[in-house]
Formats: sequence, structure tokens, C-alpha cells
Amino acid sequence: ALGTATNKLASLGTSSTGLDTHLTFVGKLQDSLDAGVGNLVDADLAKESAKLQSLQTKQQLGVQALSIANQSSSSILSLFR
Repeated sequence: ALGTATNKLASLGTSSTGLDTHLTFVGKLQDSLDAGVGNLVDADLAKESAKLQSLQTKQQLGVQALSIANQSSSSILSLFR
């Protein structure tokens, strides 16, 4: 009876060690996945930020072009007065 109990406890200890190893592995895997997702999100944010800056620059150039065109029209009209 004592030998059987000892064998069962040894088996339980081995299983416990295996579970600890699996828990450590799963924890490290989760950390790696979180870091990977974070990198993907950061990459997308950088890309979208560049697109936004590009669109804002185009808008500013459009406003300046209209301003120059309006000034040119006014200058030409003033010549005929």
C-alpha cells in the first residue's frame, strides 16, 4: 500500500512538472503573440499617419493654389481699370 502510494505521488509530481513546463511555454507564446500583434498595429498606425499627412499636405497645396489663382485674376482685372 505504501509502495503504491509512493508510486502514485511520484507520478503526480512528474505530471505537475509537465504542467508547469506547459504553463511556462503557453505564457511565453502569449507574450510573443501580443508583441507580434503590437508590431502589426504599430505598422498600420505609421502607414495611416503617413497617408493622413499626405492628404493634409495636398489639401494645403490646393488652398494655396486657389489663393494664387484668385490673386492673379484680381491683378489682371486691375489692369483693365
